[in-house]
Amino acid sequence: MLLMSVETQVENKYLIFQKSGIHNYGAYAKKPIRKGSRIIEYIGRPVTKKDAQTELEDGNGYIFIINKHFDIDGSVPWNPARFINHGCSVNAESEVKDDRVWIIATRNIKKGEEVLYNYNYDLVDAFDNPCNCGAENCLGYMVGEDYWPKLRKKIAKREKKKADKAKGNK
Repeated sequence: MLLMSVETQVENKYLIFQKSGIHNYGAYAKKPIRKGSRIIEYIGRPVTKKDAQTELEDGNGYIFIINKHFDIDGSVPWNPARFINHGCSVNAESEVKDDRVWIIATRNIKKGEEVLYNYNYDLVDAFDNPCNCGAENCLGYMVGEDYWPKLRKKIAKREKKKADKAKGNK
């Protein structure tokens, strides 16, 4: 069952969009998807790097880098790919080819399975982007896997600071 407004109802041969336990809506496989398949194109309006930075600062998390001059703002109603959630144990990834962003299956995906990819946020605002994916390997924040070792250290440092503060308050 599609739970979006008429404006966002876009036919896709692989996906249906419905409520997700991770966040708001999610994208689910309506049939098995083979590894390597282009699942959906991430579309939006092109924006300059300067405008994209302003959008990001204003909390727009739907910006995709496409080349050295422009990004895509995917926060538009005609972009159902914006409903694909971040996950730490993923079955898809984004790929930019010829200034187009595709979501590609990284393994076979079963019918009914939620499609997830890593948003690959950096560490700058890591603690402002909590992750709710529930994966066994989830660190609790939406950052690229390359940053996980540094994030673990930041989390440990943060926890130690909290513990030290709690001891001092007793």
